[in-house]
Amino acid sequence: MDFILEPLSYSFMLRGLAGGLLTALACASLSAFVVWRGMSFMGDALAHSVLPGIVVAYVLGISLFWGALGAAILLVMGIGLISRRSLINEDAAIGVVFAGFFAVGLLLLGKVASSTDLSHILFGNILGVGRTDLVLMAVVTVVVILGIVLSFKEIVTASFDPSHATAIGLSPDMVRTILLSMLALTTVVAIQTVGVVLVLALLVTPGAAASMLSRRLSRIMGISVVLAVIATIAGFYISYYANVASGPAIVVVLTFLFLLCAIPRRLGKRVKPD
Repeated sequence: MDFILEPLSYSFMLRGLAGGLLTALACASLSAFVVWRGMSFMGDALAHSVLPGIVVAYVLGISLFWGALGAAILLVMGIGLISRRSLINEDAAIGVVFAGFFAVGLLLLGKVASSTDLSHILFGNILGVGRTDLVLMAVVTVVVILGIVLSFKEIVTASFDPSHATAIGLSPDMVRTILLSMLALTTVVAIQTVGVVLVLALLVTPGAAASMLSRRLSRIMGISVVLAVIATIAGFYISYYANVASGPAIVVVLTFLFLLCAIPRRLGKRVKPD
């Protein structure tokens, strides 16, 4: 019991665990849609492109949340503007804007990091979650989960049958915008927990692992949340006792769970007749 209770005796540890669990809920709830709609590249772009906003926010002394959110909004607007004018396809637009934002972020980080250690921006710092951060995380998590619940049918319809969605008056572009907005908010929240480099793992790995255990979307979402919560708690304790960065610890556990989920599917394929 001491092993479990010792880290929880500190208020900053409790805040860190709460922040990690909120991040897990938000990311895992969207993970199934990110995997099934093939939005992994967009998630990666959002995760890396918020870097300049984070550095600017740090320099100005304001919450990193607002800097990351501003950069995420600019990214989504830039991609939409380029792709809507048919200059290039959407994947190419994501690549161009993402690379530009990330490069600017690295330049700014190099300037600031010469006098300050900002490694927590890249790899996260779950133990550095403050009360204000926790409130913002809670608000974003509630918004994301409510958004999924209220628009679940519309998202599913537009995702798997765009023609039918258009026929019944539902705009696939509007649904995509809603998803991107929730994805941007979730990415911004996850930065504090796992950092810029590892956000994609929380957005993709739970859904990918759950997809190996079920083909029903609602069940995949539930399994994704369970896996993300387990990985967050395990990574939290590993971070405390092994004195390692929280973000990589959480992602390593999540990757291990993914491999475990792959075993039943692999064995199932072997026993099937040719």
